[in-house]
Amino acid sequence: MDRIFKVALAGNPNCGKTTIFNHLTGTHQHVGNYSGVTVERKTGECHIGDEHFSIIDLPGIYSLSSASAEEKVAFSELMHNDIDLILNIIDAGNIRRNLYLTTQLAELGIPMLLVFNMADDVKKRGLNIDYAMLGRYFNSPFVTAVGSQGKGIDDIRNMMVKIAAAQEKQLPKTLDYGPVVTAAVNDIVSMLEVLPVKAKRHIPLRCIAVKLLENDTEICADPGVVSILEKVAEWRDKISRRHGISGEIFMTDWRYGMIAGAVREAIKINEEMRRQLSDEIDKVAASSYFGLPVFFLLMLIVFFLTFTCSEPFTNLLGWLFGRIAEIINGAWPEGKLEFLRMLITDGIIGGVGGVLMFLPNILFLFLGIAFLEGTGYMARAAFVMDGFMHKFGLHGKSFIPMLLGFGCTVPAIMATRTIESQKDRLTTILVLPLMSCGARLPIYSLLIPAFFPAKFQAAVLWLIYIIGILLAFSCAALLKNTLFKGDDDVFVMELPPYRMPSARSLLLYMYERAILYLKKAGTFILGAAVIMFICNTMPCPWENHSELKQYQANIARIQNDTSLPQRYKEEKLEALSSEEKAAKLRLSITGWVGRKLEVVMKPIGFDWKISSSLIGAFAGKELFVSQLGILNSIGDTEGSGAGKLQESLKRQYTPLQAFCMMLFCLISMPCMATVAMVYRETNSWKLTFFQLFMLTGIAYVLTFLVYQIGSVLIR
Repeated sequence: MDRIFKVALAGNPNCGKTTIFNHLTGTHQHVGNYSGVTVERKTGECHIGDEHFSIIDLPGIYSLSSASAEEKVAFSELMHNDIDLILNIIDAGNIRRNLYLTTQLAELGIPMLLVFNMADDVKKRGLNIDYAMLGRYFNSPFVTAVGSQGKGIDDIRNMMVKIAAAQEKQLPKTLDYGPVVTAAVNDIVSMLEVLPVKAKRHIPLRCIAVKLLENDTEICADPGVVSILEKVAEWRDKISRRHGISGEIFMTDWRYGMIAGAVREAIKINEEMRRQLSDEIDKVAASSYFGLPVFFLLMLIVFFLTFTCSEPFTNLLGWLFGRIAEIINGAWPEGKLEFLRMLITDGIIGGVGGVLMFLPNILFLFLGIAFLEGTGYMARAAFVMDGFMHKFGLHGKSFIPMLLGFGCTVPAIMATRTIESQKDRLTTILVLPLMSCGARLPIYSLLIPAFFPAKFQAAVLWLIYIIGILLAFSCAALLKNTLFKGDDDVFVMELPPYRMPSARSLLLYMYERAILYLKKAGTFILGAAVIMFICNTMPCPWENHSELKQYQANIARIQNDTSLPQRYKEEKLEALSSEEKAAKLRLSITGWVGRKLEVVMKPIGFDWKISSSLIGAFAGKELFVSQLGILNSIGDTEGSGAGKLQESLKRQYTPLQAFCMMLFCLISMPCMATVAMVYRETNSWKLTFFQLFMLTGIAYVLTFLVYQIGSVLIR
């Protein structure tokens, strides 16, 4: 078998790296997550002539430190994966910032091809860059490209083949850090030569020495270097005393100084260079006066796109799965294996349908996000919102998922992937269920008209939404001062020039997110839906089911009684059937648990019926309404059925209890789809269960206070 040439694509965020990766690999791509983190792993295959290339798209990073999950993953790939070639993708329009990573990649001793992408932006800005000079400076070949238009891709392929076929490797030139650091590096290298350091098998000792001087956490954690850490610390102190700053800062400054000198020689500015259009747009889009209105307007459009434009497709999927269930029910032999029929139609088809009905929302959501990211506006949005959100311990990018959470928490959690800081991302994920999602609207729509006068209904609905928002901000502030306590991450946002994203990149982005959603959430939700179905339908084995036999006997007696008027028989049979359904649920596993929970839930105003309905709400908040309908002998909760249910509830409960129901459903445990997505995005059952129990605990305490204080006041 021919040798597979391993290539890694490395570059800053927003440098067009993924676009070039897509051009090189086409449809031969694999997307997943790195083990233990939510950072995406993209790999692909590329055949050029007789050469076979395996290409890894590393996460977008600004440096090779270990300050973030992305940087750790990128450095680990480069250090342990026997990479043969690095394609260093450089945004030619932001060359000063991009070349910092280049100086670090050069330390790895791996052949490197400099790809100066977005070269068309450079010409538009009136800049002339001597790319050949930069190539000579780093002793690396170079090409120019415009990835969004497919220009330069053939040049990249040709250079990859040329480098793969070369008999002798052309290694990049490393940076000279001055006499003191050079002496330190040489001394550390001599010590490393006799030590069992893991990284020695993949990267030069000089690179390890530089990393040790920079106090890199990954390298310093290698057991093989423990014996020389004290000596390395002495060298850091010596560098610090000599230059008046820490060794890490000194080496960073030295790199930027080198870049400044190289850029000064390589870039010539046209005196007639026009002012960038981006700067003109940012006078409005990122200003202190107009930034927020513009942001809210664009987010409103995304919100509308996600949850309004997707409605016809959602309805179509709902009709499709409903039609499939109808066909199965019609073709199924009457009275044969009824439980299996219900499991297939209500459990399996209902579960899959519940998952797939989210798909249009996912696609339209990420279409909007991909477009805003591709244009460069998303960076401005985070910049505008950061000051406000920071007061509550949240990140500027947290506002977008929270806004989308009013539609559905599941895609909102997926939208947190735009937040780079792990602490801020986890904080946002943990408080997102407090946004009143669309699934809670049926609960509010049922209870508010039933228990509150028309003139107060809008105010009550507004109050429920405001309570959720205030709790979300309060919990975020609490989490950032306890669980995620520490210094806030510095919010530095690159503001890339505005660009029009390509249709291909938008469609590929949507496709990847859809596949990941279906693979990761779909199977888990399907299994949970089947479990909930079984709990709702299986009789509790330790209950007395003589009541159900009595219902069946009464139904059979009325059916066989020919003396009764037909209309009376239909009404009586319908009433008995509804009562039988309620009895079945009360005597099911779910009903048994609900009656046991009543002991705990009674202090907050809930009886066993409400407690049982809350169990069903774990599968989906809308199921709270349908469960209440069954328990109150209402077979249909829509149309006139909803009116009957409201009348039944008014006879059993008070407005205070109704408000407590809405409050508890707002705050308490999120639905299982949300639980599944939280686990998939955090890779942590501890955080998933922490969120579930935290929100349920807060819901119980607040509902208890409202019910008990309210009961005293209305006596």
